[in-house]
Amino acid sequence: MAKNRIALVTGANKGIGHEIARQLAEKGFHVFIGARKVPEGKQAAEAIAKSGGSAEFVEIDVSDRASIERAAKAVASKVDHLDVLVNNAGIMQDSKGIADVNDETFLATLTTNTLGPLRVTQTFLPLLLKSARGTVVNLSSGLGQLSEMGETYPAYSISKTALNAVMRQFAAALRDKGVTVNSVCPGWVKTDMGGPNAQRTVQQGADTVTWLATDAPRDLTGQFLRDRKVIPW
Repeated sequence: MAKNRIALVTGANKGIGHEIARQLAEKGFHVFIGARKVPEGKQAAEAIAKSGGSAEFVEIDVSDRASIERAAKAVASKVDHLDVLVNNAGIMQDSKGIADVNDETFLATLTTNTLGPLRVTQTFLPLLLKSARGTVVNLSSGLGQLSEMGETYPAYSISKTALNAVMRQFAAALRDKGVTVNSVCPGWVKTDMGGPNAQRTVQQGADTVTWLATDAPRDLTGQFLRDRKVIPW
């Protein structure tokens, strides 16, 4: 059990994020359910609490620095450290190929999917550095793999490639400070984003994140993983 350990999961009101939060709560974490939609976020926290877990809602819009800073102050007013940060919140708005993707879609996607996790990690870093086992996990995607990249969902794919680079930078910066930083591809998961034809459950998609937060070797940092194994970039 991981009693008295604290986690924050962004985008945790539904889908993979909610399942990650549920799994961490099941392992004894007190989980902050980060979400920009207040009613849905509160309901998600209440659902975990009703099943015996420890969870509470914190409002956070990862595309808005002021919202991130308010969330950090709210969390810091209740706890003195943060053991696990899961940057899960993300968007996929692509409807056109790379030759036609517009500035608005591209910038909105990078702001949420890449700049958002960078800002959240920066802002919550003081709390993470107070943990004996600080862990940051970014939800990336196989669509961001340069080794496999085609022309599908250009803004989303590029945002996840860039997110992996953000992860590598933080992993290098924090390697000697006791904080591990990794990215995870959850696979094609049945969520609002993944759709009903996806091949994996939210439980499968969340598993590697929970493992990194609890049982993974502490020298595993700066890597891109799927199903608990390092995968190509």
